Order: sequence, then structure tokens, then C-alpha cells
Amino acid sequence: MPTAEQYLKPEVIQSVARLDLRAKFIVEGFLSGLHASPFQGFSVEFSEHRRYTQGDDLKDIDWLVYAKTDRYYVKKYQAETNITGYLLMDLSESMAYTYRQQLTKFEYSICLAAALAYLMIHQQDPVGVVTFDEKVRASLPARSKRTQLANILTLLAKAKPTGPTEIARNLRQVAAMVRHKSLMMLFSDLLTEPQPVLDAIRLLRFSGHDVIVFHVLDEAEVKFPFSGMLDLRDPESGETMIVDAQGIQADYLDELKKLRAMYRKECRAAGADFVEIDTSMRFDKALVEYLSQRRARF
Repeated sequence: MPTAEQYLKPEVIQSVARLDLRAKFIVEGFLSGLHASPFQGFSVEFSEHRRYTQGDDLKDIDWLVYAKTDRYYVKKYQAETNITGYLLMDLSESMAYTYRQQLTKFEYSICLAAALAYLMIHQQDPVGVVTFDEKVRASLPARSKRTQLANILTLLAKAKPTGPTEIARNLRQVAAMVRHKSLMMLFSDLLTEPQPVLDAIRLLRFSGHDVIVFHVLDEAEVKFPFSGMLDLRDPESGETMIVDAQGIQADYLDELKKLRAMYRKECRAAGADFVEIDTSMRFDKALVEYLSQRRARF
């Protein structure tokens, strides 16, 4: 029987059929490993507290936490602690690709999104979902009720990568739809013209939102383990091209490195986070990024 930490591995999660169980096992595995991470001492139990500072009302000190930590903490007010999140899922057909991994890019993204929703609802944070390709296909407004998790998982389980996508257009629409300052978490392989996407990210930031871009690629797209002649097909346009793998490998990897470096630089300049992920990675990298954002807010 796999340990909780082993459930962070994509090949193990793939064997779990139900999305709600996948989310639960990913989060439980992550929390069990926090003691060995930069978040030592941080858990859901203490996430609603902050250190006592001079001027705080003594009656707000949580003495149970003091008994456990020998430090003074005060309970935050609800308005201080809630962060509203939106999971933005790209339904591009290219997200359905996998070479030799157990999960496609889309399935991997869905597992991450489900785990983040599970974690946020557990912390009583409102969370919503927007799925899109060329236009918004489905959306759920952010809620923090326990029933919201079931609604989110139902929507995510039904979502399928279908065809072309318009990332920038949909991010602009989200900026117009969501007025309350929120944490926008985009899951996409970003296989589109980057400049309009970056402009849309800047618009989200200008509108007051925090942004995390999870750039999800297949392991093969990152490492290019091919040889011989390749018949490449664009899943959205249907166009094909035959190339010599060894002849283009170095140029391909160099271009990918430049693309990710450009996104990382431009996102940082805009005040957004850019997280590089491939489908062979453990799921905790994304969860650590979420908690980093959450802690930075308070």
C-alpha cells in the first residue's frame, strides 16, 4: 500500500480512479512531507494564525497554540485570512498529449487543480473554476462551502481538451468577470503566441489579482527523448511535418529554454509567478507555490 507521500507521484495517482480521492491523497501526502520542507511548522492547523506583535489585544492570544509552540500567536480575523482563488483550465487539444507518462498534461493539471481546491476549501477559502478553449466553456463562482468541492470536482471531471484555444482572450474575460481581488491560477501548456498572453497577465495584475502561471508540459516536451525521423502533427491545426529528431533537438531545447526564461522574466516584472512543471514531477511543487503565495498575502 503506497504511503501518503508516495501519492505525490503521478504514476501512483494515475491508479486512483476517483478525482476526489486523488485530490485527498495528493494533499495528505504533501502535508505529511511539510516537516522536511521550507514550510516546517506550517500546516493547515496553524495557517489561520500570525505571530503576536506589540499592540495586539492580549485576549486574542491563542493559548492552545502557545502550549504547543511556546510562542505567542493571535488568531486572525476572517477578513484577514480568506483568499479567493480561481482555477483557470486551458482546454486546448494539445493538453491531451502524453508520450510515455501515465497522465496527459490535462490529467496532470486536473489533479493539481483538484488538490488545490481541496486544500483551499479545507482552509475555508472561497475557490471557483473557469474552463476555456476558444471561449469560456464553464465557470463556477468562488465559494467556500464544503459542497463547493463536490461541484468543482464534478466540473473538472467532465472537462475535456477539445480543440484550439484563445488564452489571452479568456484571461481578459476573466478580468472583466471577477471584480473581487483573487488569486488566479492558470494551468496551460502555453502553446500559443506569448505576447498576448503576457499582456493579459499584466491586465489581471493591473486589475488587482495575484497570478500563478503553471506551465505544464509533457516530460517529452521538456527533454525531447526522440531519435530518427519524426512525423509531427499540430493537434489543433492538423498540420504535419517530418523532421530529423537529432537534427533539431539542440535548437528545440534552446528555444524552449528561451521561451520559459522569457515568461519567467516577464511574469516576474508584472508581479506574477511562473512555475515550470512537467508531467513526471511530483505534485508538491505546485502546492508549495500556492502556500508561498498565500503566506505572502498576510
